[in-house]
Amino acid sequence: MGINNAGQVVGDASTSSGATHAFITGPNGAGMRDLGTLGAAISEAYGINDAGRVVGDLGFADRQYYSHHAFITGPNGAGMRDLGTLGGTDSYASGINDAGQVAGSSLTAEGASHAFITGPNGAGMMDLNSLVNVPNGGILSAATGINNTAQVIAVGVIPEPESYALMLAGLALLGFLVRGKQADAFISA
Repeated sequence: MGINNAGQVVGDASTSSGATHAFITGPNGAGMRDLGTLGAAISEAYGINDAGRVVGDLGFADRQYYSHHAFITGPNGAGMRDLGTLGGTDSYASGINDAGQVAGSSLTAEGASHAFITGPNGAGMMDLNSLVNVPNGGILSAATGINNTAQVIAVGVIPEPESYALMLAGLALLGFLVRGKQADAFISA
């Protein structure tokens, strides 16, 4: 699912018991190491940065379906940590930059899917909608990637008929707006 500049690969694979676990390889894809599940039933990895920090989600079998929580690891896949949610039952981490800022989606307490971003090293999950003003009442429902300048790519829902034009114009400014507002938030923290 993901690869960094050293050639470390992340994804998920079935274990001998049939459970799905996230994995990481060494440089140039050498070897495969199980990242574990932090007590969840399954884990899946989606992104990796150049330090080998991995992001993905954990699937907890605590209901008739899995509830999912985003996770981040330390360098080279060590020390998995649950990132929590935006108040709802589920979250998913999709991307990570070299500072360890994570982008993904989470359910809110009201059950709506919202895009999120964290601070460096996965600290402080924030609703991306609270950091940017999406035109015409639009909602950013999922962030799918983040680069090293903290520009975020996100999926948004904007009421018709302006949807397509506003998303094209808005996404060009989104990375700039997030980077500017995010920097202010972390300077004061």
